[in-house]
Amino acid sequence: MSRGRLRIYLGAAPGVGKTYAMLSEGHRRAGRGTDVVVGFVETHDRPRTLSMLEGLEVVPRKTMTYRGAVFTELDTDAVIKRAPQVALIDELAHTNIPGSAHTKRWQDIERLLEAGITVISTVNIQHLESLNDVVEEITGVPQRETVPDEVVRQADQVELVDMAPEALRRRMAHGNVYTPEKVDAALTNYFRVGNLTALRELALLWLAGKVDEQLERYRADHDIGGTWEARERVVVALTGGPEGDTLIRRAARIAARTKGADLLAVHVTHSDRIAVAGPANLARQRTIIESLGGTYHQVVGDDVVRALLDFARGVNATQLILGVSRRNRIAQLLSPGVGVTTTAMSGSIDVHMVSHEEVRGAGRPARRTTGVAPRRRLAGFVLAAVGLPALTLTLAGLRQEASLPTDILVFLAAVVGVALVGGLYPALVAAIGGFILLNYYFAPPLHRLTIAESENAFALLVFVLVAVGVSAVVDLAARRTREAARASADAEVLFTLAGNVLRGEHALDSLLERLRETFGLTSVTLLEHPPGAPLTPDRQRDPASWRIVATVGGRPCTTPEEADTEVPVGTELSLVLRGRTLPAADRRIIEAFAVQASVALRQKRLAEEAERAGPLAQADRIRTALLNAVSHDLRTPLASAKAAVESLRNSEIQWTGEERAELAATAGESLDRLDRLVANLLDMSRLQAGALGMVIQPLAMEELVPRVLDDLGAESGRVNSRISGDVPEVLADAGLLERVLVNLISNALRFSPPAEKVLVTASALADRVEVRIADRGPGIPVGDRDRVFLPFQRLNDRDNEMGVGLGLALARGLAEAMGGGLAPDETPGGGLTMILSLPAAPAAEQGPSRGRRGDAAGFAVRDRAAEDEGRAHRDAAGFAVHDRAAEDEGRAHRGDDPRIGTT
Repeated sequence: MSRGRLRIYLGAAPGVGKTYAMLSEGHRRAGRGTDVVVGFVETHDRPRTLSMLEGLEVVPRKTMTYRGAVFTELDTDAVIKRAPQVALIDELAHTNIPGSAHTKRWQDIERLLEAGITVISTVNIQHLESLNDVVEEITGVPQRETVPDEVVRQADQVELVDMAPEALRRRMAHGNVYTPEKVDAALTNYFRVGNLTALRELALLWLAGKVDEQLERYRADHDIGGTWEARERVVVALTGGPEGDTLIRRAARIAARTKGADLLAVHVTHSDRIAVAGPANLARQRTIIESLGGTYHQVVGDDVVRALLDFARGVNATQLILGVSRRNRIAQLLSPGVGVTTTAMSGSIDVHMVSHEEVRGAGRPARRTTGVAPRRRLAGFVLAAVGLPALTLTLAGLRQEASLPTDILVFLAAVVGVALVGGLYPALVAAIGGFILLNYYFAPPLHRLTIAESENAFALLVFVLVAVGVSAVVDLAARRTREAARASADAEVLFTLAGNVLRGEHALDSLLERLRETFGLTSVTLLEHPPGAPLTPDRQRDPASWRIVATVGGRPCTTPEEADTEVPVGTELSLVLRGRTLPAADRRIIEAFAVQASVALRQKRLAEEAERAGPLAQADRIRTALLNAVSHDLRTPLASAKAAVESLRNSEIQWTGEERAELAATAGESLDRLDRLVANLLDMSRLQAGALGMVIQPLAMEELVPRVLDDLGAESGRVNSRISGDVPEVLADAGLLERVLVNLISNALRFSPPAEKVLVTASALADRVEVRIADRGPGIPVGDRDRVFLPFQRLNDRDNEMGVGLGLALARGLAEAMGGGLAPDETPGGGLTMILSLPAAPAAEQGPSRGRRGDAAGFAVRDRAAEDEGRAHRDAAGFAVHDRAAEDEGRAHRGDDPRIGTT
């Protein structure tokens, strides 16, 4: 059975028409005879969306009961049993009710795809995992309903449902998205023009990235080497010379003229010659290109022009920036140079030749020591074939003035010249040819290949030996030069690799991508054979047991046998390369990359282990601090209560009624103190573990503060509350906020003089409400104010009556958990003022009405059932007893945030 295809409609915001477009596509396919069913569609009671359901078969949803409430979910089994060709399933990022087969709806869709059913779904850009924090920063609303980017990227089709912000706001104003009573709040909160514009840009950029990936994959699959100008990419070629700074800045200006253009710098390490400059220039230029938002790349090639163009075509470059040649005019006459050759072979890539100071005389080009290339060897043969006959004719005309020794020395100089130009083989040919010409034309008897005198024969023999020796030395020097150039190229690659390590670039995929670019490979894959994996009957590794750890490029190799080159790393890892078989000379560099890849993998896994161990270490530190802090504070009230109870039980002492009452009061006060201490410890533990449940709702401070004063008992008489009814309601959990205020006011009372009252006031500031608790105590020095919020930390801790120091730490933690904050300030005239900041409820929620259901418009989203459920799970101290499943259920069915829901 073939796998089904996934098509996703991506929207920038709720209300742009994703569900409508999905249903329209369903009608279009049904009209062509395709078997289409509706698996799950959320209409949000929008009339036009409801009308689109007419004529489409709807698979009944399954009904689930959770904590006394009834919910409906996608019935995956029913859809599979119905076996349609296409299923329409809305809200890809939806979280299922606890107890469902899968946690997320995209997992249900994956099951349908495996069953061969094509699925059409919808998702908003704010629900993509990678953009979660960006969307929260833009809108101020956290999105807890997310879907991994990879799920959407792997879809066969992703279509953007786009709408201008102004058009979307007009749709809302006309009542096409929300009911009239919700429109004003939506337009002034989440659906502001700035928010919608930013979300729209995020959607376009994300989709452009996916389209770019699809284009690269298509070009690789179809072996397309030509440039497709779908997007501007400017590549600047660096030689390592000082002129690279000028080229980079020029390329950056060219890229800046085209919005969204990519900037890439590439250095071709020529294995046939020594670099024109040291690595310091390249290191500096790499820093420059990265500071300008570009990327640095390095490739190795014997032919600079071909390597440069291969890289440019590989990245689909549209423009190539080169520096004007620094060679002199004579060298340019002998060879056209890299610039001219690149321009001639560039095809559709535009080549810019940029002048620089090195050409204009500000600097001198470095001399290059070259080896014997094929072109030079050919020139040596030509020089031998033409030069020796010309030299013979010249010396023959001077026969009367020059003797045979003189002729031999001249021919020897000619052979040395041929050796310097063409190397060993042309020099050998020149030596043999020179011996024959000297014997025939200059050694008596003339014009015969015989030698009359032994002295002349010895001289000619020495000529041949010297010529061969000089030729061998020249050839050896050329090979050593080539080897030095190759070593220099390898050193440059290793220097770049070492630079990555020093800069902390241990990303495995980045490392493999650099290896692929350096050697022009199709794909690079790191395979792992886990310890304990099964072996074949002949005790060899089972090919099926290899698993891909990381891969870049095209189709990866799944076993080492599929690779063109394999580099084992230890007994469990293997780096496999596809694209071409690399020469043995490159293996040392590849092995360096392989070792670094294994180190990067190990560091990645160590980092993951350290991340998992971090919470455990933190818990251990908290536990140690707790044991140190409560060793006295827990035992003191317990000892007092025990002593009072034991005294009351002692029958040998006759206590008066007043004494018994005093002992009972002592026991009660000690147990109350112990109860508060244990409650604080438990709540701090829940807070640090992220297991503190909350029911966020609008609360009126003028109603909540009197209840707080009642909890304080007799001490409430020392509190002066000045909170008017004009203060906006706040978004908070009633029990948690009450506990925060009790802790803050109790702390203020503890340090205030008996004759002074604690002042409690509240005021609105922008979209926040600030509650101030001011005392007239000794205050806290500015440098110590942050210390009072540390758990188990007390100032002046010689006073054992102050407890373990959890009150302020717990108060700040609870305030931040509710989206607020707690900060100390100085009370005018002396003392300390604690400022509790909380988010103000939107205007649509102010007033007596409570429990309104909300949506993505950015206002209230709580319902009475969820609120009652939260109250049912509260303990005697007013704190929620956390239930992770209940919290997830609440998030899924109340919305992404207490102020915004999903669509």
